[in-house]
Amino acid sequence: MPDRFVYQGACARVVFGAGSLDALAAELGRLGCSRALVLSTRGQQAEAEALASELGLLCAGVFADATMHTPLAVTQRALAYAHELHADCTVAFGGGSTIGLGKALAIRTGMKQIAIPTTYAGSEVTPILGETVEGNKTTQRDPAIQPQVVIYDVDLTLSLPVSLSATSGLNAMAHAVEALYARDANPIISLMAEEGIAALSRSLPKIVSEPGDRDARSDALYGAWLAGTCLGSVGMALHHKICHVLGGIFDLPHAEMHAVILAHVVAFNCTAAPQAMTRIARALHASDPALGIDALARRLGAPRSLAELGMPEAGIDIAAEHVTHTPYWNPRPVEREAVRSLIADAFHGRVPRHEQNGTSHA
Repeated sequence: MPDRFVYQGACARVVFGAGSLDALAAELGRLGCSRALVLSTRGQQAEAEALASELGLLCAGVFADATMHTPLAVTQRALAYAHELHADCTVAFGGGSTIGLGKALAIRTGMKQIAIPTTYAGSEVTPILGETVEGNKTTQRDPAIQPQVVIYDVDLTLSLPVSLSATSGLNAMAHAVEALYARDANPIISLMAEEGIAALSRSLPKIVSEPGDRDARSDALYGAWLAGTCLGSVGMALHHKICHVLGGIFDLPHAEMHAVILAHVVAFNCTAAPQAMTRIARALHASDPALGIDALARRLGAPRSLAELGMPEAGIDIAAEHVTHTPYWNPRPVEREAVRSLIADAFHGRVPRHEQNGTSHA
């Protein structure tokens, strides 16, 4: 047990359980809001419209153009629409793209937010916003970014496709993994991180084999909540830096990109963060943390390479330069050639290597 640490508790109100969407109107009332702007992607517009209909007079309108990586142009359109409708809060229904848009509006307007996640992204419980402007993705952290209320209704995840369940679950797992070796790690968050990894690792394979398993879906949602809380409480490291660079420059699919990168970064950091690696391996019931994550990703049928996500091979050097030019803190020094080797391995879909020097872990 460390004798010194700082722990800042999360401030979001969480409503968790099957059928909890029924609490939405009451939660709007608790916030003192009566003109909600419902947000979604185009793919979930029908569900957003149905939700708006259920809210009746409490809903001012629907904006269904939320987009991956929160491009500024989309935020500006949503902002103009919110002003036109005199909206006093947002209800983000969907995954990380939609929740990111709600955060982008909140930081600019002070509007209150309710997030209703339908994937396992975890961003709904973080005070972090990632935005993209002309191919450059930047992040900011501010308490004003975090939604005031999060409604976790397992019923909303039952129809989530198996492929997206797997990749968004691995995305959530990345939040917990990096929390264990964050510069400002603390024992409270480490407990949550290990439990989050364990919940996701046991539930995701069950979801792949039986997508309608309500208990597994609930367990995954629980794990995603824990993992997101970890991300919101401590700093990020190399994994998130690489993903922010790749997402901003190449517009790669967010969850799939995290799923490809995670095991490689764990291998990269393995010797520099032994206590964290012990906890990751224990949560996975694996002898090796990186290979355990890699085996889980294979079992889930997740993408194996950046190439299959559409990244050009020339992007390896471009990404390595951007990652090392302005690196996030990381337990192992972020040196260009080692990072380039890591990204190249991820590009080609190779087995993760503990030392980025050509020698695979035995």
